[in-house]
Amino acid sequence: MTNSNSYISITQKPISIKLKPPSNSTFSSIYNYKLPGPHRFSRYFLPFFSIWALLTISQLYFSPLPCPHYLRRLRSDPQPIPNDEFWTWAWSGVAGVKPCINFTESYFNESRTPAYKRYMLVVVSGGLNQQRNQIIDAVVIARILRAVLVAPILQVNQIWGDESEFGDLFDTSHFKETLKHDVKVVSSLPATHLMRRRIKAPLMPFNAGEEWVRTNYGGGKVDKKSVLVIRGFDSRLAKNLTVDLQKLRCKVAFEALRFQPWIQEVAERFVRRMREEGPYIALHLRLERDVWVRTGCHSGLGSQSDEVVERERAQKPRLLTSRSKLTPRRRYLAGLCPLNANEISWVLKGLGASRNTRIYWAGGEPFGGNDALRPLMSQYPKLFNKWNLARPGELESLKRRPSVLAAIDYEVCLKSQLFLASHGGNMARVLQGHRTYMGYGKPIRPNKRQLVRLFLNTTTLSEAEIRREIKQIHTDSASTIAFANKDDVIGYPTHHCMSTQDDSP
Repeated sequence: MTNSNSYISITQKPISIKLKPPSNSTFSSIYNYKLPGPHRFSRYFLPFFSIWALLTISQLYFSPLPCPHYLRRLRSDPQPIPNDEFWTWAWSGVAGVKPCINFTESYFNESRTPAYKRYMLVVVSGGLNQQRNQIIDAVVIARILRAVLVAPILQVNQIWGDESEFGDLFDTSHFKETLKHDVKVVSSLPATHLMRRRIKAPLMPFNAGEEWVRTNYGGGKVDKKSVLVIRGFDSRLAKNLTVDLQKLRCKVAFEALRFQPWIQEVAERFVRRMREEGPYIALHLRLERDVWVRTGCHSGLGSQSDEVVERERAQKPRLLTSRSKLTPRRRYLAGLCPLNANEISWVLKGLGASRNTRIYWAGGEPFGGNDALRPLMSQYPKLFNKWNLARPGELESLKRRPSVLAAIDYEVCLKSQLFLASHGGNMARVLQGHRTYMGYGKPIRPNKRQLVRLFLNTTTLSEAEIRREIKQIHTDSASTIAFANKDDVIGYPTHHCMSTQDDSP
């Protein structure tokens, strides 16, 4: 009798299987000798089957859950792309991947248990994007310790001088709501803990892992009556954490950390103005005086400017690094120097940007002022920044708030159709990952070492040959940048925080 609703057919008669007796060959004798007999088979099979089943169940338990849906806000602000080869290429993004933060079942089970009544205070330092990185790791540390995280304290930077607090820059309510199933976040210490003993955490070593955090910050180190204070942990937490903690990093960086609505509104006004004539490119130009001093590179502004940089390096030895013994020439050949305005214009022309392309540039006051920008402006006259996009008085109240201005730059660069940075750094790294995650165009990171080789051969190569080489270099690298570093999920979120699955209904 067969059940029509089942894929399994059940017969009324038993199935009889006749086994052919083994031959008398030498091979069959050995074969019979090696294999267990029918009575001994269960002694071998059952333990093997038990181990296999246990491994299979554990794999199911600890493997990421399927994505029920993808983020609907992917390319939430689509723009009509002109029928132009350059913009089509620039906006193509990373093919076949979409945001997908799917934690394991064990992570969800742990989230259901209440957090310990331990409070953790963190003090983050540096510029805006350096602070962002520390806030991300602070959430991860709180998750490891199952501690309650107090809204991070932003240390006033001596260079920037911005006294903004966490809630002045970031949407605190959104931050709490987004992370409510991951880490409990409070705006301030409760009254019961204001006078409690503060425990200064030991300095975290570089590449500290999950076990180090538990051993040195957890256990009996912090009880319910004390508060753990952590500072000086910038870039010290290991990159290669567990899959769930890597996904949590992405969730904090790309979903929870959102600027205050009024900051987003200012940035959105600038985005609309940049898009008045169609798509635009965003550049992060690292041309400030301190950048040339720190890198020890020549700015391309002439010998007098080079002497200024050398004198300042001699006066500020704390800025020197392990590469300080390299001559400026050797630094340049090694691809360690920022691209100057002239070199950036070569890159843009090589990628195919036309002269009437609108460009937004982010960054501080260039060393050399307008002279430093002139080579770029001569090739691309539609060059804007926040100051010449702003209406009279629009940014007047923000002149002494560099963190807010940096946040505006970040948002305008994020929404561009193509983003390039003249040098590495926190902003370039985070934007590269954020734009990849959101699907905002192709990730382009100038290959400075190969570019230098081309720039040194301008007398032997034609302009057309140089442009062709530049396009080829960055077309090849653009398809691999997003997948380059599995551990650094902030700059390269593809491996842990994105999926190639189809989200069609």
